Amino acid sequence: MKTKGVPYVEIFADGACSGNPGPGGFGAILRSGEKEKEISGFEPMTTNNRMELTAIIIALESLKMPCRLIVTTDSNYVVKGMNEWINGWIKNNWKNSQKKEVLNRDLWERLIKAARPHDVSWKWIKGHNGHAENERCDRLATEEITRNRKK
Repeated sequence: MKTKGVPYVEIFADGACSGNPGPGGFGAILRSGEKEKEISGFEPMTTNNRMELTAIIIALESLKMPCRLIVTTDSNYVVKGMNEWINGWIKNNWKNSQKKEVLNRDLWERLIKAARPHDVSWKWIKGHNGHAENERCDRLATEEITRNRKK
């Protein structure tokens, strides 16, 4: 589906961590019309929130042109961060409402940069609730953890 020459893309993303912190994985699905691409990755020592952010960042960074897109995730942290908190954090020099440093600032800044060329809508869905793409992303993430633990 295209709107005024701008591609429409759906991104579904999830992160997982075995222990928090611990080994982590992420998975994402990018869909545009009939085309679909899966991406996944692993980090040996990370947190669940970092993996949630990383899944979306890597998906956005893989886009080759500005798009209109919707990012669907079960991470309230990401959705609220981008829809509610980010402008205040930036205005307050990356301090949160408790006047403490915002966690994962490096990834938030990378996410802002990756999202900038696009018209992005952020959508939260309940995790582990039968949402087909979210379940697939979760499997991609947990498979990365399992595969990399065996190395």
